[in-house]
Amino acid sequence: MKHQESSGEPPSSNESWCEFGHAEWGKRSAHVAERKFLHGPSRRLQDLWRVVRICGEFARGFRAFRRLPPTVTVFGSARFGEDDPYYGMARSLGSALARQGFAVMTGGGPGIMEAANRGAAEANGTSVGCNIVLPEEQEPNAYVQQWTEFRYFFVRKVMLLKFSSGFVAMPGGYGTLDEVFETATLVQTEKVQDFPLILMGRAYWEPLLTFLRDSLLARGAISPLDLERLTITDDVDAAAHCLRECASRRFGLRMPESATSEWSES
Repeated sequence: MKHQESSGEPPSSNESWCEFGHAEWGKRSAHVAERKFLHGPSRRLQDLWRVVRICGEFARGFRAFRRLPPTVTVFGSARFGEDDPYYGMARSLGSALARQGFAVMTGGGPGIMEAANRGAAEANGTSVGCNIVLPEEQEPNAYVQQWTEFRYFFVRKVMLLKFSSGFVAMPGGYGTLDEVFETATLVQTEKVQDFPLILMGRAYWEPLLTFLRDSLLARGAISPLDLERLTITDDVDAAAHCLRECASRRFGLRMPESATSEWSES
C-alpha cells in the first residue's frame, strides 16, 4: 500500500505521474420480487421475467451513461452528515475532480455521496448518480444533474464500475467495503487493469490496511502487489492529480479542461 506524505504539490514533469507512483505498475428494495430473487429456484416464467427485467436495467443504465466524459466513481457512506469532516473532504474531492476534467459518479444518495456530487456541481462539473431502491434510504441527493434508479444492487454496481476510469473510497460501512473489495478483486484478477483505487481518510482506513497486511498478506492470501495497488491519502489535490494522470497516460483518455455540466441523457 502506498502512503502519501507530501505537501500535495503536483509532481514535476520529470517525476512520476502522481504522488503515489502509479507509473510503476502497469450498487429501498421494498418490492417483494427483489426479496424473492435470492430465495432459491422459482418457476421458469418467473425467472424468465426476472431476466428480462434485469436486462432492462442494464440497457437503461448503458443508455443513460454512454455519453459521459471521463468519470471517477466516489464510494462512501450515506450516514455521514454535513457536519462530519469526511463530508467536507468528499465535497472538496468532488470539486477537485471536476477541475481536473472528470465527471463525478456516486450512488446518488445522501452523506458522502451527496458531498462528492455537491462539490462537482459547485465546480460546474458533471455530477451523476446511480440510485438504489431501498426500504429506508434513499432519495437521490439534490446535487445530481442526472440519475438513474436501479432495483438490483449488482446492476448498480456494474454501472459504478463500467463507466469509470478510477475509484475513490471515502469512509463508509458495509456497502462501501463491498464496493472497495469488489473493485480490488477486479483489479487483482485483471478484469480491469491498473485502475487507481484510492482510499481517502488515513485514520479511517489504516486499521483495515493493517489487517490486510498482518493477516491476509502474512498468510499468503494476497500478494504484495495486491496491497500496493491500494493508495491511502488525506490529500485531495494529490488524489485528483493522480487520477487525471493515470487516465490520460495509462488509458489514453483525452481529458477536457473541466467536466462541464452540459452533459445530459440522450
